[in-house]
Amino acid sequence: MGAGHPESPERLSAIHDRLLIAGLLDYMAPYDAPLATQAQLARAHTMSHVRELIAMAPAEGLRFVDPDTRMNPHTLQAALRAAGAAVLATDLVLAGEAPTAFCNVRPPGHHATRDAAMGFCFFNNVAVGIRHALDVHGLKRVARIDFDVHHGNGSADIFRDDGRVLMCSIFEKGLYPFAGEDDDGPRMVNIGLPSRSGGDAFRAAVTHHWLPALEAFAPQLVYVSAGFDGHREDDMGNLGLVENDYAWVTRKLMDVALRHCGGRVISSLEGGYALSALARSAAAHVKVLIGAD
Repeated sequence: MGAGHPESPERLSAIHDRLLIAGLLDYMAPYDAPLATQAQLARAHTMSHVRELIAMAPAEGLRFVDPDTRMNPHTLQAALRAAGAAVLATDLVLAGEAPTAFCNVRPPGHHATRDAAMGFCFFNNVAVGIRHALDVHGLKRVARIDFDVHHGNGSADIFRDDGRVLMCSIFEKGLYPFAGEDDDGPRMVNIGLPSRSGGDAFRAAVTHHWLPALEAFAPQLVYVSAGFDGHREDDMGNLGLVENDYAWVTRKLMDVALRHCGGRVISSLEGGYALSALARSAAAHVKVLIGAD
C-alpha cells in the first residue's frame, strides 16, 4: 500500500520466519492459496462490489480506495488469494484432510462489508470461507470469533441477519471503525473494552460472554479473525495484550471446538503491525491451534 504503510508484505514474512524458527512448520502442511472465484466472493459480497474492485485495479502506481486503503497492480491478485485461502481451508478441514488451518494471508478482511472495501480490507476473507461452509458444504451452525483490536464491522454487516452464524468479538472502544457497541443482535456477542484494559479484562470477557454463548450455540465449525494488534507493543491499539493472552484464548476456543465439532478451527490473519510482536503472537496462536503447545 506504499512505503511506510503498516499493512506491509513484511508482516507475512515475519510470521513465516517465526514459525520456522520455532519448529512449528514441521507440524504443518503448506498450501498455496488459490484465487477465489467471483461466485465464491458473491456469497459474502454484492456482485457490484466484486466487479468494482476488479475494475479499480491499477495497471501501475497506487489507487486510493479510502485515505488508508490503496491498491497497486498486485493488490487484486493478493486479495483474491487471501479470500481463496479461506475457501481452501474450509474444504481441507471439512474433508478431514487437516484438523485445523491457519491462513497467513494479506490483505486482511474483517472491515470489508457486503459492498465496500475499507480499513486495509478488500474482500472479507473469513466471511467468504464461512459462506462456503454454509452454502456449499451445508453446515447449519458456524461460529465466527474476532479478537482484533478493531471491531470487525464488515463481518457484522454481512452476517447480521444470518441466524446460522454466531459472532463473538472483543475490541477496543473508541477506535476505527467506531462501531460495534451497538451490534447486539441475537447472534452477536460484541464486547468493547476500554483502552489499557489488559489481559485480565480480555480473559474475563471471553469467560463470561463468549464461552457461554458458544456452548449454547454448539458450532459445527469455528472461524477466527485473528488480529494481533491488541498487543502492548503495537501502536495501532492500546489494549495491552501479550502472547500468552492469544495462546490462552486459542486454547479456550480449541476446547469448545473439541467438544462440539471435532476440533475443527480455521484461523485467518487480520491485523497486527508491530512485526516482532505480530510474529510472536501468531506463533503462540498457531502452536495451540495445531496442538504443539
